Amino acid sequence: MEEKKLQEIVKQRYGKSIAKCSNEELYFALLEFTKTSINSKERNRGERKLYYISAEFLIGKLLSNNLINLGLFDIVKEILEKNGKDITEIEEVEPEPSLGNGGLGRLAACFLDSIATLGLNGDGIGLNYHFGLFKQEFENNLQKETKNPWIESESWLNKTNISYEVPFKDFTAVSKLYEIDVTGYENGCNKLRLFDIETIDESIVGEGISFDKEKIAKNLTLFLYPDDSDVEGLLLRIYQQYFMVSNAAQLILDECDEAGYDISKLHEHVVIQINDTHPSMVIPELIRLLTARGIKMDKAIEIVSKTCAYTNHTILAEALEKWPLAYLEKVVPHLVPIIKELDKRVKAKYKDKKVAIIDENNRAHMAHMDIHYGFSVNGVAALHTDILKEEELNAFYKIYPEKFNNKTNGITFRRWLMHCNQPLTKYIETLIGNDFKKDASKLKDLLKYEDDKKVLDKLEQIKYENKLALKTYLKETQGVEIDENSVFDIQIKRLHEYKRQQMNVLYIIYKYLEIKKGNLPEKPITMIFGAKAAPAYVIAKDIIHVILCLQELVNNDPQVSPYLKVVMVENYNVTKAAKLIPACDISEQISLASKEASGTGNMKFMLNGAVTLGTEDGANVEIHELVGDENIYIFGEKSEEVIEHYRKGDYVSKEYYENDPLIHELVEFILSRDMLLIGEKQNLIRLYNELINKDWFMTLLDIKEYIATKDKMLEDYQDRESWNKKVLNNIAQAGFFSSDRTIAQYNEDIWNL
Repeated sequence: MEEKKLQEIVKQRYGKSIAKCSNEELYFALLEFTKTSINSKERNRGERKLYYISAEFLIGKLLSNNLINLGLFDIVKEILEKNGKDITEIEEVEPEPSLGNGGLGRLAACFLDSIATLGLNGDGIGLNYHFGLFKQEFENNLQKETKNPWIESESWLNKTNISYEVPFKDFTAVSKLYEIDVTGYENGCNKLRLFDIETIDESIVGEGISFDKEKIAKNLTLFLYPDDSDVEGLLLRIYQQYFMVSNAAQLILDECDEAGYDISKLHEHVVIQINDTHPSMVIPELIRLLTARGIKMDKAIEIVSKTCAYTNHTILAEALEKWPLAYLEKVVPHLVPIIKELDKRVKAKYKDKKVAIIDENNRAHMAHMDIHYGFSVNGVAALHTDILKEEELNAFYKIYPEKFNNKTNGITFRRWLMHCNQPLTKYIETLIGNDFKKDASKLKDLLKYEDDKKVLDKLEQIKYENKLALKTYLKETQGVEIDENSVFDIQIKRLHEYKRQQMNVLYIIYKYLEIKKGNLPEKPITMIFGAKAAPAYVIAKDIIHVILCLQELVNNDPQVSPYLKVVMVENYNVTKAAKLIPACDISEQISLASKEASGTGNMKFMLNGAVTLGTEDGANVEIHELVGDENIYIFGEKSEEVIEHYRKGDYVSKEYYENDPLIHELVEFILSRDMLLIGEKQNLIRLYNELINKDWFMTLLDIKEYIATKDKMLEDYQDRESWNKKVLNNIAQAGFFSSDRTIAQYNEDIWNL
């Protein structure tokens, strides 16, 4: 029946058979086929609805994901194979939506999948960015940013006739709503709702990603996180955020009117999850709209406070947004009196300046507003939530202990196992059946095979095949040759100093120098990175520069390259992650303890049989508890020790550099003759000086223990049976990190849908 449907679509569109179609033609035929199948699915409904508002939704390519959730993937794959076609080649035609950047956006995408899978009534709301963050290209060993267009005339986007007026100080914007269907696994569907502006003009973007930041009507939805290193960029972010939440608030109230709900009981029918601080202005905006409908200020504040919940994703103070009132006056003057009123009420109740919404410098703290005027505040890993309660947000925790709760992040196993690692999925099915696809905790049944040599050997063989597939992919896409018989050590995540890619850089230098001295590793090592640095984040771009210089130096050295390879994957995204993760042996999770809220890459690697090398940070703590000491490699100072260093201000990187010969040698190499011949002097000097004179995230504090632990890992890798036991244990214990579990907990404790 499905074959007949697809044949009809192909015949109608192209007047030929499936076998005669190009991959591109088949992609668009499958797009139509899948959308038709989605339209026949039930929508998730309920008396209460969740609106998950987020600046990012890193949804990745959708064709195979939707086919898996609809139960059609294997059928379609078979139909295509029968006609001499390969679904993986057709997938390559699909553009990846440029709607997110890092963990925040990927998490939001996993959450939407799980909300639909659990049959819950909940939609995502965000913006329809045309060029995303940017497309990353490497030129002269430097990151170059170009626009990343993805919207085609035919796509997953469905245009609606819903439109709103959004009032800014200088003009009124008219929005247009687009929707992308979100399929649940063997369940109903929800929507991701993306607002765009009618007057958008893609042609204003010049060379790279530069454009006139003051032409708001033309640029509003062009880029995610426009460069905010100048006032115009900061103002543009406020325009974007208000545009997102004003549209969201108007849509929510409209849907309540349509359902015939009493708006004074909004909180009985609606829950709004504020994902990080970007959507925080939904609080004053909803209050404004409710008072415009005749509801008194006291009542409006009470309603909104019972409707909004806030997820905190960071321990970094600089990442909690603080907007100068003067900037808000320039963009949304009509919100300022409401924010001042909210602040006045807080100050009348609490004398502690730390909990004020508006500080002494006249800046509005978005997170503070979320905590005071929302009913729930959650962290995203056990350690993260504890640090929020005991350190960063302690003043608030003392006032509202009942609001604080933890929801350890999760990932959707449909994409991060069933889609990206089909050989492993099929093998797990033969061992423990199919139940793990809906109940990930069933993966624990694999533990009964931990002493079964046949099973362990098969896991090793699957890993080898995935390495071969990655080798082929990198050769085809980047012209890079890697050795499938080497240990694959992978660090893929946003480039940020607290994630400490710079520490991994020092390890490359260490290994390079060791090999030059004749100390050869027993097994070759391939060190793979993938990361984008924010356009204005200078040091992050310098770290990328050093990685690319080392890639050139190491890979072109005939004495070293048989034993060590360095690869920086260009334009790292969901598609590339899906190829890298199944091939990984060593999962690098090396952030400075107390700085990573959770991490979710650590969960994806674990699920695919990589072993974690990490600090006791974020969700690494919970991975450690689950797999036990023998199946993870932990190093570095603990979070409480790091917090104490910050409190005392007693960490001085220069002392480590001056007093330890090894550390001195590694840091000095950044400015060695070999590096200066390849790299840009100013970039190399800047990173060198940063490590010696500042090193805010304490690279040199942990580097020696990091080197020793990684070397121990490489040594242990030689004992294949013992290593494969670690692999099996990691896969078996990964079930806890299913986003289905996370979402079930959100629903039980916060949403009550």
